[in-house]
Amino acid sequence: MLEGLPPNGAAFVMRLEADEATARAVADLIVETFDPTETAAAAFEKAPSTESWTSDVWVAEVFFGPEPDEDAIRDLVRSVAGDAAAKGLVFGRVSEKDWIAASLEGLAPVRAGRFLVHGSHDRHAPRANDIGLEIEAALAFGTGHHGTTLGCLRALDAIGKRRRPARILDIGTGTGVLAIAAARLWRMQVWAGDIDPVSTEAAAANARLNRAAPFLRPVTARGTMHPALRGNAPYDLVFANILAKPLRLLAPQIATVASDDAELVLSGLLGRDVAGVLSAYAAQGFRLAARGDIEGWATLVMKKGGAAPRPVSID
Repeated sequence: MLEGLPPNGAAFVMRLEADEATARAVADLIVETFDPTETAAAAFEKAPSTESWTSDVWVAEVFFGPEPDEDAIRDLVRSVAGDAAAKGLVFGRVSEKDWIAASLEGLAPVRAGRFLVHGSHDRHAPRANDIGLEIEAALAFGTGHHGTTLGCLRALDAIGKRRRPARILDIGTGTGVLAIAAARLWRMQVWAGDIDPVSTEAAAANARLNRAAPFLRPVTARGTMHPALRGNAPYDLVFANILAKPLRLLAPQIATVASDDAELVLSGLLGRDVAGVLSAYAAQGFRLAARGDIEGWATLVMKKGGAAPRPVSID
């Protein structure tokens, strides 16, 4: 699965064939090191031969917007995965047409409770009571196929069964899938921002496609630093599906715009990152209320105040 924003007009690719642990380590390293608006990383099992159901070979694949510094990346990989992995890196070019085709290939509809995320080729898939979300993969991160987006949609579905929030904010909106899902569920205004202007354009286009444009006006912003996002605070439901490091850094910003009874849905973090994120938000008065884990990626639901009871699973 991809992590990071598939770079707009991605022209460069890096591949490494290795064992599973090395491939995952290299993909995770890229995610944590490079700007997520310019780089996307994936780790997956190589297709097995016809004689076997499984393969011992995994692939780490990274797409870049700007041309990467190959020597610097080899040094970085060497520090984590050793000299053999660094020497095994293969760099090349990929056309935008190929990137878009690859990003759309084989994406089946994904269900999260009453939400069904699908592409244009599966418009017939939603059932009568489904909330269908038509999202294409080519423009920005967030098709529902990645464990982080799917975890957030499951959390949203669970929240929707017990309450109706008054004000909603989606930080790092990507394709806008979470903001659109919330707008479609409650038919109410959702504020959304993303650091990447192409992502905000994609989110606005997807809102129009999904009949949610009257409820969603995405803005280009770093965190909550935009007058529209600050001016409409406080929010009692906040989504932030980004990465572990920015989640930790944004904790004071998010706390500033959150209401006293706010719920935060945080994702984009691996299991090993959970403790650090919990600590950052505990310092702002939040406790863990629920947690879901999908393919090694964690989604946390945080609430303000009090000692934390045993968290509920949202898997």
